[in-house]
Amino acid sequence: MSRPGQGVMVPVNGLGFPPQNVARVVVWEWLNEHSRWRPYTATVCHHIENVLKEDARGSVVLGQVDTQLVPYIIDLQSMHQFRQDTGTMRPVRRNFYDPSSAPGKGIVWEWENDGGAWTAYDMDICITIQNAYEKQHPWLDLSSLGFCYLIYFNSMSQMNRQTRRRRRLRRRLDLAYPLTVGSIPKSQSWPVGASSGQPCSCQQCLLVNSTRAASNAILASQRRKAPPAAPPPPPPPGVPPGALAVRPSATFAGAALWAAPTTGPTEPAPPPGVPPRSPSAPSGAPTPGQNNLNRPGPQRTTSVSARASIPPGVPALPVKNLNGTGPVHPALAGMTGILLCAAGLPVCLTRAPKPILHPPPVNKSDVRPVPGVSGVCRKTKKKHLKKSKNPEDVVRRYMQKVKNPPDEDCTICMERLVTASGYEGVLRHKGVRPELVGRLGRCGHVYHLLCLVAMYSNGNKDGSLQCPTCKAIYGEKTGTQPPGKMEFHLIPHSLPGFADTQTIRIVYDIPTGIQGPEHPNPGKKFTARGFPRHCYLPNNEKGRKVLRLLITAWERRLIFTIGTSNTTGESDTVVWNEIHHKTEFGSNLTGHGYPDASYLDNVLAELTAQGVSEAPAKA
Repeated sequence: MSRPGQGVMVPVNGLGFPPQNVARVVVWEWLNEHSRWRPYTATVCHHIENVLKEDARGSVVLGQVDTQLVPYIIDLQSMHQFRQDTGTMRPVRRNFYDPSSAPGKGIVWEWENDGGAWTAYDMDICITIQNAYEKQHPWLDLSSLGFCYLIYFNSMSQMNRQTRRRRRLRRRLDLAYPLTVGSIPKSQSWPVGASSGQPCSCQQCLLVNSTRAASNAILASQRRKAPPAAPPPPPPPGVPPGALAVRPSATFAGAALWAAPTTGPTEPAPPPGVPPRSPSAPSGAPTPGQNNLNRPGPQRTTSVSARASIPPGVPALPVKNLNGTGPVHPALAGMTGILLCAAGLPVCLTRAPKPILHPPPVNKSDVRPVPGVSGVCRKTKKKHLKKSKNPEDVVRRYMQKVKNPPDEDCTICMERLVTASGYEGVLRHKGVRPELVGRLGRCGHVYHLLCLVAMYSNGNKDGSLQCPTCKAIYGEKTGTQPPGKMEFHLIPHSLPGFADTQTIRIVYDIPTGIQGPEHPNPGKKFTARGFPRHCYLPNNEKGRKVLRLLITAWERRLIFTIGTSNTTGESDTVVWNEIHHKTEFGSNLTGHGYPDASYLDNVLAELTAQGVSEAPAKA
């Protein structure tokens, strides 16, 4: 299926502009941690466009129009979204779509998440769904967009092709996104001591405007007073030409900030984010305590020791994009100064702490088997992969025929149970008439037999059946996990929150290979990134119970599957299959580590949802 409604981006000075005299719908989007561009709401986009018309290099306070976005500010000059309470920065973009597409009509497609809240689809997916809906297609396959989902318009549901899990979806009308024609004039630099448009009276905007004016005034004063000087010396070895050095200032002076005050006058320094001074400004040797994040190793000693001497109570902002490979991003320094320095608070920029993924090295002699679990390894091979069951026989095994069906909807085809199945004419099976209705034995939910045959035929065909309403599993559910090896053993280290117990380490290893008939693209090569993968459990009674069930899930090929990675967007690769694991040993910075008091209970619930419970589990 083609990908209609794809946005058009024409970058000019960091902002996208549509072609001349062509009407386009404007959608502002931000880049999430999974490298997916997520749209702001139409209300927020109208607000951003209004600010853009006033000052194309200014800042947009999102909390003015959406109370859920109070911590966020967009810097239009650098095209980044800044979160005030955490210091997190994300790129934003200004994208354009056809006025006749979903955003131009104010149509929003959303899916229901696990918490019962509604989440909007990415804009390109929303447009694709709306196009199929307008053409009255009964269903839509999203695999062409990199997602293993089917959209059923009759039942207004989304189904995962691999797990068969269904979620509700809805179509609602909202405010249409802003419309623009032609191109917008290039932005002007900030006038010193002036602001464009009427300033907002909120505290955030007062900080922005006052700091902006003060910064420009300081710059102008320095340029007037600065005597001519010799050209700056060449950069030291290892520093690329043009690398930005953070100027000494009250907020970055390190140890000098807390030294006894001097008697002589000091020149006021611009707050972070102000552009470097002109070539006529003096540039001598680095001042002691100057924080230059691009200096080679020996010169970093000063800034490290300075950071250690900062007294308690000074806020340290974790900075997530200082990787040592380039200059400090102007939006980072500028927004930090705006939010804290203008309020009279000293700031220390620090690197974000790194997650502790692995324990200290362990000798082989210190590795022990897990008590109560036989062996230290489980393997799955190709001989386990072949299973074939007749769909009609499987469905009849778990259903009882209903002679007088109730006058209600079949939740698979959304047709009345007293009428023929919606799959009549689409699927033909001997002995399964479209009007036949049956009731599942344990849960009692009623469906057309033909609908259940269609659902089973589109799944793993492993002889098990899962009720689409209550998710009850009939038979032994198996997955599509590729062949591999699972190892498990005890190591003499403790997890955070479990100081008195040792740790169970699980090592999964799956090599690359060729997809089988049960996979999305049979005969095509699949990749296996990040293997071997190390996971951790506490060695207590509940941790060992989780391990035994994970072994059962591994043997049933339920731990991994082949699909599209949510992190990288890569398709035809090995991904986790809705059973969460803890891959962070000594911290919980990513949410995949310890301490996490509810993890063991949560993973037991996930295993139960996959049909893996302790009764049939065998170690």
